[in-house]
Amino acid sequence: MLNWDEEVAPALAKAGFVPPPSPMAVPPVQVAPVADQVAVAPPVQAAPKLTTDATERRVNVADKRVINGTTDVNQLVPFKYKWAWEKYLAGCANHWMPQEINMNRDIALWKDPNGLTEDERRIIKRNLGFFVTADSLAANNIVLGTYRQITAPECRQYLLRQAFEEAIHTHAYQYIVESLGLDQAEIFNAYHEVPSIRDKDEFLIPFIDVLTDPAFKTGTLENDQKLLRSLIVFACVMEGLFFYVGFTQILAMGRQNKMMGAAEQYQYILRDESMHCNFGIDLINQIKLENPQLWTSAFKEEIRSIFEKAVELEYRYAEDTMPRGVLGLNAPMFKSYLRFICNRRCMQIGLDAMYPNEENPFPWMS
Repeated sequence: MLNWDEEVAPALAKAGFVPPPSPMAVPPVQVAPVADQVAVAPPVQAAPKLTTDATERRVNVADKRVINGTTDVNQLVPFKYKWAWEKYLAGCANHWMPQEINMNRDIALWKDPNGLTEDERRIIKRNLGFFVTADSLAANNIVLGTYRQITAPECRQYLLRQAFEEAIHTHAYQYIVESLGLDQAEIFNAYHEVPSIRDKDEFLIPFIDVLTDPAFKTGTLENDQKLLRSLIVFACVMEGLFFYVGFTQILAMGRQNKMMGAAEQYQYILRDESMHCNFGIDLINQIKLENPQLWTSAFKEEIRSIFEKAVELEYRYAEDTMPRGVLGLNAPMFKSYLRFICNRRCMQIGLDAMYPNEENPFPWMS
């Protein structure tokens, strides 16, 4: 086999190939000079010979790193992070599309003036107002930021699947909005116009901006911590906390045989987002394992402050979406639920629980 790092002639000689003799030289024909003739190009010089043997460039699995790796990101195998590949396969196996779900019953219920209470309609519109743009923010964070900084191809493979799933979720919310005939301008601009939604998004956007800055690059302690911080915010706060009030509310409707088509789509979305959260936590813990210098006491305190603020923002959102008790739920129940979830996320990334003795008031959401 030809080795493209060698000159062609020696390689052919090694293979036992003897080139045929050159034909007899023919005397050059004398041609009269032509006016304004372009100068003859200089002879082509041979490319410099590469000194590194091709086999030396093969990926050694022990050299792979989640960030700041130097191995070829185009070579998926040999696997080092098999957990990431297995999550990618699981995501593919769970594939679904919104238009597979029949929305006829939801449409009839929404159009019936006595089908839903005003509080129930408020919950649906607030839910969609947050989610229609939230998954776009998550997708942008992946494709414009996180993906560029991850140097493990197994993890990149899952991130590509995750980005597609975020697009499916945005499609699902748009499908519900369109099916119910809601005011699209009202729903899609809620993240600008509804304070409880705007506050959550404004909390998230700075962590997106860090990674989507074209000049951002890992490789220093400060920047590696910026990446880790953003990963924690998106896996544990956005997908692991900010989505759960909305999920609980719509699934509670489904448990009462209301908005069954929307509830079915939310069930699929919850399944996907649970996988996203779990992948992100595994990614965070692997980065910590490979870069223990990032997990300082000061950094951990900062993360705890982020969680505390996130719980406060999501509780305000619960109060806004449920000014009165409805569906067997009320806003104070969500205070316990959010603290319970926060404790779980903290412990999953190696922090102590922030709110001891909190229990899950919605065991059917466990």
